[in-house]
Amino acid sequence: MIKYRNIRIGKKIRLHFSGSWMIVYLFMIALVTFTSLPLIYMVSTAFKPIEELFVFPPRFFVRRPTLENFSDLMIAVGSSAVPFTRYIFNSFVTAAATVLLTLIVSSLGAYGLAKHKPAGSGIIFVIILGALMFSTHVTQIPSYMVVSSLGMINTYGALIIPKVAVAYNFFLMKQFAEQIPNEYLESARIDGANEITIFVKLVIPFLKPAWATLTVLSFISNWNDYFTPLIFTSSQAMKTLPLALQTIAGGPATSSIGRAGAVAAATFLMTMPTIIIFTSMQAHVMETMVHSGIKA
Repeated sequence: MIKYRNIRIGKKIRLHFSGSWMIVYLFMIALVTFTSLPLIYMVSTAFKPIEELFVFPPRFFVRRPTLENFSDLMIAVGSSAVPFTRYIFNSFVTAAATVLLTLIVSSLGAYGLAKHKPAGSGIIFVIILGALMFSTHVTQIPSYMVVSSLGMINTYGALIIPKVAVAYNFFLMKQFAEQIPNEYLESARIDGANEITIFVKLVIPFLKPAWATLTVLSFISNWNDYFTPLIFTSSQAMKTLPLALQTIAGGPATSSIGRAGAVAAATFLMTMPTIIIFTSMQAHVMETMVHSGIKA
C-alpha cells in the first residue's frame, strides 16, 4: 500500500511538473515570436518593391521580392568620389580592430591586476569602477582634444584608439581572471613556463567565455556607433556606415518617403552583422552568464 501511494504520488508530481513546464515553454515561444515580429518585418520590407511599401492595408510579408531597394541605397549614399562599399569597409575595419585591441588590452590588464597584484592595484580598480559612472559622451570633449593634438583627426586611429580601453570590458575580464586557480599558474611556472606561455596557453582558454561576450558587446557598440565618427571625422572618405546612412533618413520628409525602400535596406544591412555575430557566439555568451553567478 505504501509503494502504491509512492508510485501514485511520483506520477502526480511528474505530471504536474511536466504540465507546468509546458506552460512555461508555450509562454516563451509566444514571447519569442512576438519579439521577432519587428525583425521579420524589417527583413521583409527590405525586399519589398515600392508598390508594396505603401499598399493599404499593409502586408507583413513580401510577395514579389526584389533587390531594387539595395541598388537605390547605393545610388543614394554612394558618389563618384566615395563608393558605398567604402562606408562598409570603414565600419568593418574600425569595428574589427577595436574588438581585437579591446580583447588584448582588457585581458592583459585584467590578468595582471587580478593575479600579479602590483602596488596600488586596489586604487586602480576603484578608479576603473568610478569610470563606469560616466557616459562615453561625457568624455568626448577631452578625447577630441587628445586626438586633435596628436594629429589623428580623419584617421582610423581616431575611430579605434579612444574606444579600446573601456572600463566595463576590463571589469568583466577581471571577474573571470580572478577565477583562475593560482595553483594552476604556479604549476606552470614550476614546469618552466614563462609569463607569455602561461598567458597564451593557460589564461586565454579560461577567458574564452568572456572574450565571446566582449566580442559581441564591443562589435555591436562600434558597428552602430554614430556619434564618434561624427566628431572625429570630417572627410567623406572616412565616414562609417551609420554616419553615411543618416543622409538618407535625415533628409526632407518628401525625399525620406521616396527613399523608404532604401531606408529599409539600410536597416537590414546594419542589423544583419550584429545578428550573425551574436548567433555565432551565443553558446559562449550563455556560458559567461552561467559563470557570472559562480564565485571563485
